[in-house]
Amino acid sequence: MKKELLMGTALVSTLGAASVAEAVTATMSGNHQTGMEFDSPTGGTDTNSQQNDNNFTVSLSETTDGGMTISSSFKVMDENTKEDYDAGFTLAFTDGSKLDLLNAGNASGSHAVSIPGSAGAEGVATTSTMVAPTGLDFMTGSTAFGLEYHTAADFFADGLKASISASTDSGAAITATYRSDSHVAIGATYVTDLGDTAVTIGGGYSEVEGSKTSTPANDDTGGFHVGLSAVTGDLTVAVGFADGSVAGVSDNGSDEYTAEVVKAGVKYVSGDLTFNVGVASGEADDHAIGGDDGADDSKDVTSASVSYAVAAGVTAILGYTDVESSDEGVSSDDGSAWYIGANMTF
Repeated sequence: MKKELLMGTALVSTLGAASVAEAVTATMSGNHQTGMEFDSPTGGTDTNSQQNDNNFTVSLSETTDGGMTISSSFKVMDENTKEDYDAGFTLAFTDGSKLDLLNAGNASGSHAVSIPGSAGAEGVATTSTMVAPTGLDFMTGSTAFGLEYHTAADFFADGLKASISASTDSGAAITATYRSDSHVAIGATYVTDLGDTAVTIGGGYSEVEGSKTSTPANDDTGGFHVGLSAVTGDLTVAVGFADGSVAGVSDNGSDEYTAEVVKAGVKYVSGDLTFNVGVASGEADDHAIGGDDGADDSKDVTSASVSYAVAAGVTAILGYTDVESSDEGVSSDDGSAWYIGANMTF
């Protein structure tokens, strides 16, 4: 009987040990940025407010015996305890390519060139009926049931990387509010040297299919963008252009808009100081489905900032933004804003 008990104990211990998996590798990162914004809208009342931007991210990863890395992450962000648990899984292969699964995003947006602008948290609020965008990837979209494949570096040609993404219907019930059903998108980034200058060219195309009850959208969300960035020593100069359409907006009964965006910016690093200057101009024709109201919304943004590296991971920021906008061709919500604060990263 004693031998049987010993054998049983050994068997249970062995099975228990075999069923315990080793923990994946977890790393933590984030930032805490806080400061004061001084907003001066034209024709309105000046306001002062504290602006906070706090992000805490946990990244998880592990490598299989075959060399493939499996990773995911989750984030807690902002002052309102908002969480982002929507990240799927990324499979990184030994040849340098990657595959994002679930909430993979849009390949076009992945290759939008970064255009310098103010590093501060200031801005001038505009009316909800003014829909002119100022970002290069305003026409991208996807559903949670999607994937994105990223090629390895030097795909097809030295300095070239590309992505392709697709998503399918989420299965949600169709309502009077437009929703995305699926998308396909492609994007690419090419990096090369011209003498002492590193040149990056990025672009992408996206097409989203959607649906709603009653009248379907005349123009689904989609379009293209292209950008160029040149880095010479401590100086970065970048420009970009985007053109597309967006469905599903709610602007006084409007349901869609077509838009164009032009952006340009300069960044210069001098020791512990970083200087940013950027401009963005967007125009949008928002209208009821299938219509054309003939009057555009517009938004012109000029911004600049000076950042100073106080210590490792600590940056002081002074930013300024000026906005001129119009809603249906009528001037609205012009003004300027200042920001002074600091960002701490870990």
